[in-house]
Amino acid sequence: MYAIIETGGKQVKVEEGQAIYIEKLNAEAGETVTFDKVLMVGGENVKVGSPTVEGATVTGKVEKQGRAKKIIVFKYKSKKNYKRKQGHRQPYTKVIIEKING
Repeated sequence: MYAIIETGGKQVKVEEGQAIYIEKLNAEAGETVTFDKVLMVGGENVKVGSPTVEGATVTGKVEKQGRAKKIIVFKYKSKKNYKRKQGHRQPYTKVIIEKING
């Protein structure tokens, strides 16, 4: 059984027992989170929402909060002596999917 959920402005396909990395949530490690924006539940009988499936939820456990690898944002204009270097690390939340209620 799988589901497609929406979180952090993105759509993610999840299955039970899967670890996903999503945009940062306000939850401590070890807490349980519930995703109620379920767009589709698949498996033996498929349910497609318009836009969401009524009464369907996905629960998961927050494993850790973290920050991704650093990316370098470098702005440059030739012949104008303009250079800007900036680093960025995107925060994320690692969630283990426990149950899909469809």
